[in-house]
Amino acid sequence: MPFLHPARIAAAAAIALAVLTASACTASGSAPSSDADATPALSSVELAADPLALTGPSTAVAAASPIDPVDDAPQALPVSVVDNQGTQVTVSSTDRILALDLYGSLGRIVFELGLGDSVVGRDVSTSFPEASELPLVTQDGHDLSAEAILALDPTVILTDTSLGPWDVMLQMRDAGIPVVVLDATRSTETVGSLIEQTADALGVSERGAALAERTQQRIDDEIAQIAAAIPEDAAARPRMAFLYVRGNAGVYYMFGEGTGAQSLVEALGGVDVAAEIGWEGMRPITDEGLISAAPDLVLLMTGGLESAGGVEGLLEQLPALAQTPAGENRRFVDMDDTQILSFGPATAETLDALAVAVYAPDEARS
Repeated sequence: MPFLHPARIAAAAAIALAVLTASACTASGSAPSSDADATPALSSVELAADPLALTGPSTAVAAASPIDPVDDAPQALPVSVVDNQGTQVTVSSTDRILALDLYGSLGRIVFELGLGDSVVGRDVSTSFPEASELPLVTQDGHDLSAEAILALDPTVILTDTSLGPWDVMLQMRDAGIPVVVLDATRSTETVGSLIEQTADALGVSERGAALAERTQQRIDDEIAQIAAAIPEDAAARPRMAFLYVRGNAGVYYMFGEGTGAQSLVEALGGVDVAAEIGWEGMRPITDEGLISAAPDLVLLMTGGLESAGGVEGLLEQLPALAQTPAGENRRFVDMDDTQILSFGPATAETLDALAVAVYAPDEARS
């Protein structure tokens, strides 16, 4: 296999995922969860002494995390930045902002930077309460609508390579709108740099540094809390695989290096089976690959699991999965499509809910 730079793998995976997800998302996006629905906090539950003995599926629901803007440090405009594609872009106004990506990470970052009042539209994944009433500029899932974007008369667009068609963004540039393309790589290690890139493009670098530090500290604290609560012996921890499923379209992928899945599994204290077998990017599942990977637990998006008819439907459609420890024990953990791989300001809450679903599933049963 030819060498692929991790950023290129991530970008390609994000583009493919956007295409695959389009047919499975509703126009309004996922409904924000309420605290009443949320998985209990990790600090309030007792984790299993032997995670490998657990059976049955569970759903992780992150607690609603209200927007908490960083201190109102001054803004410096105009600002000129070189974006992730090497294009120099000058931003003169942030009066009307669009921040668009597959998981809604950029929209959340802009709100946390204290510029939420200037956001004029959203993608389908930007569904947190403070943004949920904004007009959509995506249609049929994650397809960008040039007409919807132009109707909002944005003064700057922040995006990455995870949404398409890309011709729409080229059209926006031709219309004279500054388009800043940010890094599409998502992991617990890149959250801070993504925040800082976003802030730099909006002329609020000082706020970006503060938000990046705050967010990374929360992520590090959460990872440390998980590590302290689970078995010290790696052999006693679950071997995990992240599967992307769209049963209604016959789409079954396993996520590997460069997709964010490895970072997620490692943050949860699990062993990433895709990394073990050298699985790069997102690739169609093979019976051989799945059986040889032998995961104890499978992570999935909630919408994907539902599209396959739930756990039993998934096992029927993927008989090889039934031959793995995860299939035999029905160990599947799902989470909202827009949260599980978002890697933004709410990452700590995502990890907390997932950790409970993985290590104390009775507390997070669907």
